[in-house]
Amino acid sequence: MSNRQNWSKDLEGKIALVTGGTKGIGKAIADRLHAAGATVIVTARNEPEQVNKPYQFIGADLANHEDLERVAAAIIKQYGGVDILINNMGANIFPGGGFSTLNDEHWYQALEINLLSSVRLDRVLLPAMLERNSGVIIHISSTSGQFPIWESTMAYSAAKTALNSYSKSLATEVGQKGVRVVTVSPGLTKTEAMSAFLNDLAKQAGITFEEMTQKLFDRVGGVPLGRMAEPEETAELVHFLVSPGASYITGANYFIDGGNFPTVR
Repeated sequence: MSNRQNWSKDLEGKIALVTGGTKGIGKAIADRLHAAGATVIVTARNEPEQVNKPYQFIGADLANHEDLERVAAAIIKQYGGVDILINNMGANIFPGGGFSTLNDEHWYQALEINLLSSVRLDRVLLPAMLERNSGVIIHISSTSGQFPIWESTMAYSAAKTALNSYSKSLATEVGQKGVRVVTVSPGLTKTEAMSAFLNDLAKQAGITFEEMTQKLFDRVGGVPLGRMAEPEETAELVHFLVSPGASYITGANYFIDGGNFPTVR
């Protein structure tokens, strides 16, 4: 999908920040927004695999308050703010096994990485959007926020559920001031992080990667399209949501899950 030609330059002149933008869904989003003409800034803990990427990279751990303030200050100094903010940072790096395996530190980390880093970055970069009466914020959540799996995503799911609620509240607050806020909830997606997650679960269960993948598909109720999503497919949705074509969309949570949920929502 990334090799498509003649993409519309509907984001020409826009400044976009993509957090967690060097791998997986974040990288695909950064590439797609650049292809649409945006000036893209990427921040992550790890540097891009290719150093000559067509966007600016700022290394930072946004769960660290000082790093977050440094990134925001650098962007405000150079660009005066952003038009598009993609809060993609997040991770499920916490022990599986349910409530007894999770201590206070795990819960604090889950909230810092998957909720509070987005809240803080919004708080710093949103004022410039409000001054211009224009801007779009996308929070990348997860279907886990509505479908928690106690044995593997308890803390992560709780934090993503909180992110969903915060995102809806923020959309309601700033909608009349020209800023749109939208949530995107990917389901099972073919990324390095997902592969590592499944490998760890497979080792713990003493089964193969393929068997664990099928168990996860079964655990979430099946995926009618029969496969995981490609990161580029989520990037296409995000591009639409930040484009002029989505000018009347705010406060919604878009699920991109291959038809995973067996219920109407």
